[in-house]
Amino acid sequence: MVRNTKAFREAVAETLAELARRGVTLAPATVEDTIERNVRAVADQLGIQARSAWRYFDAAALADTIAHSVKELEDSSAYDGAGQAPMPPKDNPELALILAGVPDALAQTGGDLYAVILNVAVNAWTAGHIHGEDDCEGCEGGRGPTGHDWQARMRTLTEMQPDITKWFDRDVWTRAMSSTGFTVNRA
Repeated sequence: MVRNTKAFREAVAETLAELARRGVTLAPATVEDTIERNVRAVADQLGIQARSAWRYFDAAALADTIAHSVKELEDSSAYDGAGQAPMPPKDNPELALILAGVPDALAQTGGDLYAVILNVAVNAWTAGHIHGEDDCEGCEGGRGPTGHDWQARMRTLTEMQPDITKWFDRDVWTRAMSSTGFTVNRA
């Protein structure tokens, strides 16, 4: 009931704007969840209905709290790249193939961005496994003729896609996306 109100939509927009002023970027869903929890907590603590709890909502104060929490997390020694996947080597041929596959997948799925993202995620997961766990006992024989030899796999992929560096050029990738007839625009 909290989310289906004009007050909620305004609170989310104001909080996101306040966070942007503080240089903090979060997914709207994260901010939505935080606002909903806060409004419900105020309503429960004061024994009032959620719609009455909006009078206690302050987007700037919430943005300050969130920005402070993000800063503390980033500054803590426990953070140390938490949530950051290891990046493959520059010009990694497997990453180039994954990037190159996005426009084709978008065209094949009729613009189903979820299916495209799922495809990329699965391919990236596999690529990370190949790069990071060359000694994985459970994968024995599951990688074809190159087996666990990461260098051999990269050579094979390079042979499949000789011009791999073009996919690391954002303009080339964007043109390939546009050629499918679909575009991704921020709403």
